[in-house]
Amino acid sequence: MTFGARLAAAVADRGPLCVGIDPHRELLLEWGLTDDAEGLRRFTDLVVDALAGHVAVLKPQLAFYERHGSAGLAVLEDAVPAARAAGALVLLDAKRGDIGSTMAGYADYLRPDHPLAVDALTVSPYLGPDSLEPARRTADEFGGGLFVLARTSNPDAATFQSALVGERSVAQTVVDTVGRWNSPDRAGGDPADADQQGRWGPSTGSHGVVVGATLAELDVDLSGLRGPVLAPGLGAQGGSVADLRRLFGDRAVVPSVSRDVLRAGADAAALRAAADRWTAELSA
Repeated sequence: MTFGARLAAAVADRGPLCVGIDPHRELLLEWGLTDDAEGLRRFTDLVVDALAGHVAVLKPQLAFYERHGSAGLAVLEDAVPAARAAGALVLLDAKRGDIGSTMAGYADYLRPDHPLAVDALTVSPYLGPDSLEPARRTADEFGGGLFVLARTSNPDAATFQSALVGERSVAQTVVDTVGRWNSPDRAGGDPADADQQGRWGPSTGSHGVVVGATLAELDVDLSGLRGPVLAPGLGAQGGSVADLRRLFGDRAVVPSVSRDVLRAGADAAALRAAADRWTAELSA
């Protein structure tokens, strides 16, 4: 199955919630854990055990594992297959962006023989559309997905993302590029299904964009995307379910929550309850 089809199936079964796994130093200490590889392992194992069987997507932030060196990556190498075995899709939040063979190396996270093989990867497009081609090719070859930074939720994002390239903003150029990747002709699908690919279903495209849930208004046109939107910013960053509906309507959206779930603390039942509250609100 393509990543888009797997994601649509997971959302149908579990709801659209994505929970970020962000074990920064302050959170480890709040949980009563040590800020070292052992504390990182205990944190990650608890989150995966509590949530991998309940939510559609888990999104570990690679930086918080890399800061512990090889021991931190070893924790993630154990956690990712465990999460996938429990039914969660794993989106590695790495925001990689480079050119040529270097980008192809980053894209190897999407290969099934990689020691840290994941379902999808976040990438940065700011070296130009062609810089993403090695990642797109790897994703398409092995049934993976990409989420490309487009219109993000950080306050100064518009400095670059709203700049014009001809008559289009940079963000719109990113969305249009990803939409072409998802076109039925290129993806081997039926062109008759093209109008359905902006919503959940078997023809959901495998490549999406990142658009923040905290935007005052949606200033990019997503009608040609034909794939999912990763929408960070719910909860602690100020975004709400009402914002999702206002911005995206009935599009295929993966809302991402981190702090509002993880602050439930080192208790599996409490973590599940926090995730379940978001899932119920998203489904209401």
